Amino acid sequence: MSPEKPFAPAADQNRGPILAVLRERFLAHGRVLEIGAGTGQHAVHFAAALPHLDWYPSDVAENLPGVEAWRQDAALPNLRPARALDVLRDVWPEGPFEYAYSANTVHIMHWPAVEAMFAGLGRVLAPGGQFALYGPFAHDGAHTAASNARFDQALRAQDPGMGVRDRADLDALATAAGLAPEAVIDLPANNQILLWRHA
Repeated sequence: MSPEKPFAPAADQNRGPILAVLRERFLAHGRVLEIGAGTGQHAVHFAAALPHLDWYPSDVAENLPGVEAWRQDAALPNLRPARALDVLRDVWPEGPFEYAYSANTVHIMHWPAVEAMFAGLGRVLAPGGQFALYGPFAHDGAHTAASNARFDQALRAQDPGMGVRDRADLDALATAAGLAPEAVIDLPANNQILLWRHA
């Protein structure tokens, strides 16, 4: 894999289970805002598999060259150019988006950024629009697996601002932004997809 086209093994491993959920949930034609596109692997895989969706990847500026390398190589008509989106500082893309998607972001973001992400989605999601968030989550103050507890400890040792987030805290942010909890879907490796819908 060339340095211009970054590769994350985890993104390659989890794309199948995530896609199975998106196939069942993101049914109608529409635009998808991906927050934290990372390497760009998910954007390419999902845009190719879901041609009824226009996929708009975004990430902090330093990650865009890798996303663009994947996008340009794939040459998919429904995969849009990656745009810079620091949820705390950048101007958000103009909505409405029928869908939003983010994977393995909220345990890396500091809490003010998580707050800003939900607030921004409340502004750009269309009425009835859905937000799917993938990752490890705690539930009512307890980790759902010992591996997630170890992961949380490792994150907080690396940076006290990071950590596995509790679903109740995310639901509170979502509610404040006008998003209602819709589903919690268990996936392999003790991860879940949390789904909210814009009122």
